[in-house]
Amino acid sequence: EGTEEAERETLLNEVYTELYITEELRQENPDIFKVFSDQHRSIRVVLTSGVAGAGKSFSVQKFTLDWAEGLENQDISAVVPLSFREMNLIRDEQHSLLTLIQLFHPTLQKIPAEQLSDCKLLFIFDGLDESRLSLDFNNSQVVSDVTQKSSVNVLLTNLIQGRLLPSAQVWITSRPAAANQIPPSCVDRLTEVRGFNDAQKEEYFRRRFPDEELSSRIISHIKSSMSLYIMCEVPVFCWITAVVLENMLTTEQRGELPTTLTDMYSHFLMVQTKRKKNKYQQEHQTSPQELTETDREVLLKLGRLAFEHLEKGNIMFYQEDLQQCGLDVTEASVYSGVCTEIFRRECEIFQKPVYSFVHLSVQEFLAAVYMFQCYSNRKVEVIEDFLKNNMKNPSLDEFLSRVMEKSLQSQTGHLDLLVRFLHGLSVESNQRLLGDLLGQTEKNPETIERAINNLKKINIKGVSSDRSINIYHCLMEMKDLSVHQEIQEFLKSENKSKKKLSVIHCSALAYTLQTSEKVLDHLDLDQYNSSYEELKLLLLFLLLCCITDRPEDNPSSLHSLCRWEERIW
Repeated sequence: EGTEEAERETLLNEVYTELYITEELRQENPDIFKVFSDQHRSIRVVLTSGVAGAGKSFSVQKFTLDWAEGLENQDISAVVPLSFREMNLIRDEQHSLLTLIQLFHPTLQKIPAEQLSDCKLLFIFDGLDESRLSLDFNNSQVVSDVTQKSSVNVLLTNLIQGRLLPSAQVWITSRPAAANQIPPSCVDRLTEVRGFNDAQKEEYFRRRFPDEELSSRIISHIKSSMSLYIMCEVPVFCWITAVVLENMLTTEQRGELPTTLTDMYSHFLMVQTKRKKNKYQQEHQTSPQELTETDREVLLKLGRLAFEHLEKGNIMFYQEDLQQCGLDVTEASVYSGVCTEIFRRECEIFQKPVYSFVHLSVQEFLAAVYMFQCYSNRKVEVIEDFLKNNMKNPSLDEFLSRVMEKSLQSQTGHLDLLVRFLHGLSVESNQRLLGDLLGQTEKNPETIERAINNLKKINIKGVSSDRSINIYHCLMEMKDLSVHQEIQEFLKSENKSKKKLSVIHCSALAYTLQTSEKVLDHLDLDQYNSSYEELKLLLLFLLLCCITDRPEDNPSSLHSLCRWEERIW
């Protein structure tokens, strides 16, 4: 947490809250390489997946810290962390495994090659989703000697496959979409970091804020907004929420507390851009009109960088990437000062700095801000290039509808959060908060009403369940509670067959059941007046809820969910 400045840093052990980590559906302990009684082979390669911000890298850091302090896993001789974002910088170079280790860990410069086989080494490859390497497990050159030089991607594939240094253990972390780059035959254990459960959310805020009154007020507000409460399963969102609510509850600032995702990120942007370049001067958040022209220019340049690279899947940037967007990399405000904890210099290896947004969701939010500003200022070429469509002078509802269509066509869902933020930015309260950063937009209530109706009428046949729920989230970001209220009334009604459920109602119903504290004992689908397609969708939603929300009570697995989804569709 925090920045590299000494007075703002937070030590890992002071704030670290245990994460909910599972192996398939069995809760896992810190010894991820332990062989359980019902397993008959040793664990050599572990693949840990988890959504952005769930705590994968922090798990790696905590594991390494506990090992270094002699608390856990003392059978391991040496832990060798190698992040993909760092290895990207040498992807065109030739190395042996020995020189690769020594390059990133100079303290091992004098280790002889023969000693690598005698030691029990653990290689941790963090952030597979950030890799720009080409990992080919089918046609790669065979390398079995730790002194044999080859490309970095060949070394990694041979190490993972066990051809190179078979005595070593390997731990790989990845976001779910990129995890399939590692063949299942190479993985002995698959674990998932699932962020915080409900008790861990509260523990995080109480550890972060020793002031019991402040922590209780923050927890109470989060619980009052189901959208925020669910998002706090992701630890990095807990941090963003803590930054915003601490600022709003401990300063003279007045105004309604954020209730949606877009609200929270809009406030976060304002809090961070008010940090001054002088690291010793901190000011309370001021009104959006006090953003300087320099602030606006830097934020929009960062937004352009975020937007242009989001579709490419890039979350790490090099100096040339910044320069293409007009960012002066020598200016301190690029990675500190006005942009503290929004955009930062991640590391510097081989005299080449690497930059990143503090989190992927911050990149997605700034991309949405930039895109909304392009729409408001009629930068037609940017919009048309993105949508691959003729968009000379679209109304706001037409623009939002086209972006939603594009996101639903994506197989990976990488534009879902961008779309959610765009719908949230159309709300007048967020436009007021961000001032003229978004440009002048039409404030016609009829346009907003059309955008809301477009969401309710979207045809999502063939779209996966999690993607269709994003449509419901977009409604909530626009602060339209009509569908939510209709579902609440529906659940209370005795004769449910009189109410016709649309697809958006099925999404809302499944989401409501998933997030309810009440356990549903049974669900009689005969009560529901819906089409066959809508009932299939609802059933799939509910299967997803059962498997992902309460795994400790359900013997099913994600593999069975995949089979169910195939059969249902």
